[in-house]
Amino acid sequence: MEERLNYSMVAPDAIKAMYELEKYVHDSGLEHSLYELVKTRASQINGCAYCIDMHTKDARKAGETEQRLYALDAWRETPFYTQRERAALAWTEALTLISENDMSDSLYESARKHFDEKEMVALTMAIVAINGWNRLAIGFRAVPGSYES
Repeated sequence: MEERLNYSMVAPDAIKAMYELEKYVHDSGLEHSLYELVKTRASQINGCAYCIDMHTKDARKAGETEQRLYALDAWRETPFYTQRERAALAWTEALTLISENDMSDSLYESARKHFDEKEMVALTMAIVAINGWNRLAIGFRAVPGSYES
């Protein structure tokens, strides 16, 4: 696999805008571990090998367990995730696959049981960000394995 285009070098102002979104989410108060799970799960759904590699490395570095990372794509079938994490993962899946999903009131209310209004915006912005990064990495063929945490 060969990188098609180094988007960060070609358009640094665009990447700066993406980093501002990341900064907002980082400073929002969402738990880092939760954010890494969200980023990894969206990347799995989108098939973004570069981002899966990156965020599993970052998650491990932050103390995430192998068991939880390996089971992430089957999170509904395991006891390894908190109710708050489950709500975030359900919201992540629905938004990432938005054309296939009805963003129902029940899904929203389920998430709201675990996230206040500001956290819901932060969680949604986190999902927006990782889906954007996935599209950049896939579209321009960022090379998996090249990221070092």
